Amino acid sequence: METYKGISVQVEEALDELNQEEVANAKSLNESKNLNKEIKEVKSNEEVKIVEDAPVIKIVAVILRNAIEGNASDIHIENTGEKIKVRFRVDGSLHTTIVLPPNVYNGIVARIKILAKLRLDEKRKPQDGSFSTNLDGRKIDFRVSTMPAYYGEKVEIRILDAEKGVKPLDQLGLSKRNLEMLREAITKPYGLILITGPTGSGKSTTLYSMMNELDKEKSNIVSLEDPVEYHMPDINQSQMMPEIGYTFASGLRSILRQDPDVIMVGEIRDKETAQLAVQAALTGHLVLSTLHTNNAIGAVPRLVDMGVDPYLIAPTLILSVAQRLARMTFPASRKLVPIDPSIKLQIENEIKDLPAEFRKEIEIKNEMYDTVSSPECPSGTRGRIAIFEMFKVDKEMQKTILKNPIDSEIYKVARNSGMLMMREDAMLKALDGIIPYREVFNFSNENE
Repeated sequence: METYKGISVQVEEALDELNQEEVANAKSLNESKNLNKEIKEVKSNEEVKIVEDAPVIKIVAVILRNAIEGNASDIHIENTGEKIKVRFRVDGSLHTTIVLPPNVYNGIVARIKILAKLRLDEKRKPQDGSFSTNLDGRKIDFRVSTMPAYYGEKVEIRILDAEKGVKPLDQLGLSKRNLEMLREAITKPYGLILITGPTGSGKSTTLYSMMNELDKEKSNIVSLEDPVEYHMPDINQSQMMPEIGYTFASGLRSILRQDPDVIMVGEIRDKETAQLAVQAALTGHLVLSTLHTNNAIGAVPRLVDMGVDPYLIAPTLILSVAQRLARMTFPASRKLVPIDPSIKLQIENEIKDLPAEFRKEIEIKNEMYDTVSSPECPSGTRGRIAIFEMFKVDKEMQKTILKNPIDSEIYKVARNSGMLMMREDAMLKALDGIIPYREVFNFSNENE
């Protein structure tokens, strides 16, 4: 990615304070690697020099700035014993960005710990902290996690850019049908809406977008978060503190005395939180939360596993949304390419299972959109978009849930109601050229 071409130069500039004698005795810094491993070396096999007492503060600042400018979501700093690897996660993939000698590791970790207000002398157990900075007039938050490892502490930094965090619902990648379904759900006066998916699938982004769509002037919106990722005006955001007993469960009890209209619970993790969330939804509140399941339908058996009775789930659950993220094609790198006949046949067979309203508009040809390298984007993809699966609980589904059904029975009723599976949503986006067609095969119909 072009934003990383200068990272070696920037690190070298941070070391310019060293006198010539120190530089002459310095250890070598391995050549910097760009995010996509396609950028030419900044100094063609010339090594940047570094010594033990290098200006660590500037090195850390360079790493943070380049991560932000390169749209990285996470920074990983790892000691392998022989070298220090700094890796950035961009569009869901980790790439080694720079390699440092091990003798600067303690200084880098100490600098980050100071910024995050962590204990410098505690290296035996994990620590969590945070700090903020201003970059070009915008506030950037960083969440820091350290954990002991064989060669020293491993550091992970999550980057939270408030300007990028809260998007309008219509910019999340929802199809027209799914967007209407979600907007209809959040206008309900009470009930439970769940966003499901693994860590890093964009669940928090969707929750924030949903809250941002609500009428904040006429509603009392309260959120329980661990941690508060993005600060939103006119929403009462509460930070969980488990170390003093302030958890999602205890927070829910307190919220109900705050006359809320809408309650956002960061995550339903245990039986007590699940039961309290359902109870709040039953007593006239709209509850938004997340749940770890493999698909949208899985929310029902997961709640049952947590001790919530089916007769409470049926009238409470409005909508369960499963999501994952897929890489988007860069417009200048998008190209129609011939597809293998076996792949075409596979796609045609899957289209036969689509609801009629989608099937009639689709024509499979011998070509589909893929990506090629371009000067503007060597990797061919830039940014990510959410792939969705919407499980709506209508009257027929309520009757089904009351029978405490197995997953396959729920799936059958949902499909008869026109439910679109995640892989099918990905396929429709691939046919439109939004994502490369190969991305479709990263999604499976786990309900079948």
